[in-house]
Amino acid sequence: MAQQIMQREERSIGELFSELAGETSTLIRQEMALAQAEMTQKATKAGKNVGYLAVGGAIGYAGLLAIIAGVIMGLSYLMPAWIAALLVGIVIAISSYVMISSGLAALKKMDVKPTETVESIKEDAQWLKNQVT
Repeated sequence: MAQQIMQREERSIGELFSELAGETSTLIRQEMALAQAEMTQKATKAGKNVGYLAVGGAIGYAGLLAIIAGVIMGLSYLMPAWIAALLVGIVIAISSYVMISSGLAALKKMDVKPTETVESIKEDAQWLKNQVT
């Protein structure tokens, strides 16, 4: 053990900087791998959510068309069919606007920044700073 300590003390500054450069290079590669993994995970999650939105929207659209037809037909007994269709269309347009707005707001709130990687890089920078000083 004492011999290893002596060997470390006897190394030249060039060897120390060479070792530091090698360790820094390894550290940067590891950080890049972490960032890539984290971004891939977040992209997969976002893609999955968008897929759910698309499939749910398609199924809902088919059901909505049937309901709309039924509502228009029912209202046509109380008023002219064109007025019934216009009223139903206005209600649907307003509902659609509210749903699209809330979906876009949820997507905008999604944090895509690789927070773990940023924190890890900050820690590594502090470690590197401590090693140099």
